[in-house]
Amino acid sequence: MTHELTFRVSESAGDVSALLDWPPGARWLLVLAHGAGAGMRHRFMESLAAELAGNGIATLRYQFPYMEARRGRPDPPAVLAACVRAAVGAAAEAAPDLPLLAGGKSLGGRMTSHVFSDPPPAGAVALARVRGLVFFGFPLHPPGRPDTKRAGCLHRVTLPMLFLQGARDTLADLTLLRPLCQALAPRATLHIFDTADHSFHVLKRSGVSDADVLRDLARTTASWARDALIQPAG
Repeated sequence: MTHELTFRVSESAGDVSALLDWPPGARWLLVLAHGAGAGMRHRFMESLAAELAGNGIATLRYQFPYMEARRGRPDPPAVLAACVRAAVGAAAEAAPDLPLLAGGKSLGGRMTSHVFSDPPPAGAVALARVRGLVFFGFPLHPPGRPDTKRAGCLHRVTLPMLFLQGARDTLADLTLLRPLCQALAPRATLHIFDTADHSFHVLKRSGVSDADVLRDLARTTASWARDALIQPAG
């Protein structure tokens, strides 16, 4: 079932919308942020939430303030980070008995990594409930400009991290991402999708469809949560 809700980011940023998809028997709740150019109702986000639900993972999809206000330019990093923290708080309130995961597509995953690159402040009970981070296409660098400047915060993340990346992703050169994940081991797990790009579109010659990739994204996330993280009771 999908429930619509709102939560407050801050007094200055105001409220944003969210969608809670909670399948029967869910064992995890993933706080799922969108990418820079498309909001929580984008086809990729909706399809991913449906596939995750089929694998026992509930999701809380939410808007960043700029997307809520239909502005084209992303908010400053401090506002984006505040939204991630507020979304985790909303998820913790909506599902007090489910363990939490956090992450997102591209920009959403990157901003989530910034939030968790430092220990949760005192009293941040909701942030402390997050067991791991999931990145659906981590934007390691701008397109065509490979470097690792954005990787600094990842070295400070102490939670387990799952990197789901397309082999043709122009925002994550695998010659840089592979050694980065090796350096982050055992906290980092890298799963590469052959011929997929940053949007997880695959070439016809791959023999699989975009729908197959979405199913694999969800199955891989569920398998990682089951095998790499401390299991919830029940």
